Amino acid sequence: MKKIWMITLWMACACGLSATEKPVMSRAEIEAGLKSHDRALYIKGGWIRDPYIILGPDDYFYLTGTTGNPNDPLEVADVYNTGLGKQSLVGYHMRLWRSRDLISWEDLGEPFNLLDGYWAKQQPEAFTGDRSRWHLWAPEVHYLNGKWHILHTTGGPIRHGSNLAVTQGDKIEGPFSFPLGELSKGLHDPSLFRDDDGTVYLLWRNTYIVPLNDEMTKFTAKPMRIDPSGSRMGPDGKAISVIGHEGATMHKIGDKYVHFGTAWSTDRRRKGSYNLYYCTADKISGPYGPRRFVGRFLGHGTPFQTRDGKWWCTAFFNANVPPLSREGIETRDLSKTAQTINPQGTTIVPLEVKIQSDGDIYIRARDPAYATPGPDEAQKNFEVMKEIL
Repeated sequence: MKKIWMITLWMACACGLSATEKPVMSRAEIEAGLKSHDRALYIKGGWIRDPYIILGPDDYFYLTGTTGNPNDPLEVADVYNTGLGKQSLVGYHMRLWRSRDLISWEDLGEPFNLLDGYWAKQQPEAFTGDRSRWHLWAPEVHYLNGKWHILHTTGGPIRHGSNLAVTQGDKIEGPFSFPLGELSKGLHDPSLFRDDDGTVYLLWRNTYIVPLNDEMTKFTAKPMRIDPSGSRMGPDGKAISVIGHEGATMHKIGDKYVHFGTAWSTDRRRKGSYNLYYCTADKISGPYGPRRFVGRFLGHGTPFQTRDGKWWCTAFFNANVPPLSREGIETRDLSKTAQTINPQGTTIVPLEVKIQSDGDIYIRARDPAYATPGPDEAQKNFEVMKEIL
């Protein structure tokens, strides 16, 4: 298998393609898929994890995510680098692209990196020497009150150096301010959510949540956990009552607060498929209903809407082996190791989002290869089973 993969890699390079740049779908295919909203679309190549897409105030879609440093040769030499361990490809820059149509992407460079952040200014001695293990993970960009807000988590020797960086105006560029200051320390996968009344909430660590003051300089309440109701049996025989372990985001759909979170299908690290789940509540503080399945292979994806109101979710390669064929994937047990059907790069998957007659929210991937929990799915409660049946 390894020999075949190396031959494939050599052929890709010989044909003038970056090994990370497997040919994406054609413009015609993507345009048709955006209209039909019924199948996954491979829209951009390049090594990326945790792809994040948002429609900005200037009517551009912005894309960022966990990436390697610009021109890192490892991106070509190690196509399916997991981003983990000593050989991680994850760099310390936030790379950024924008597009009018989700097809043609303009490279905006690296408008932020760890040296621009709060902690590099507060602890400069920690930001010297070898940068090979400086890791900027899961960046997000949010447009609030006429400014862009950049959040990310970190790994490696500066793992507590997460940032909330705010631009001076409506362009994603420095100089930056850091309103949270010391409060930004150690936030794993931070995200922001603005409620209908204008209150901005900070989410992190799947999932704590806290409201911020108008200046975003302090918490206005004590951080609290928001977890789904009920539980499922964990691998160690103990009940699990959390939505997942990372990638928490929040949306308001109808009158419901929809809390998204990520977990492996087996509830074992890097075993099975990397999936997205959700739960809903009438109040942002809860109580939340049971955890429900959104889609297989959608872990740490970003639910977002296109201009026509359709919902999509980003997806990416997160596995220990090269991507699997879609054929028969719905019934295939993936519990042996981390596996996916996503190619390296950014894929978007259509979501069915319904406000039901009782006001509850139903969310499920529309592409059949993503819509069905596999036999390795750990959650077997009634909420999942009634949707499968």
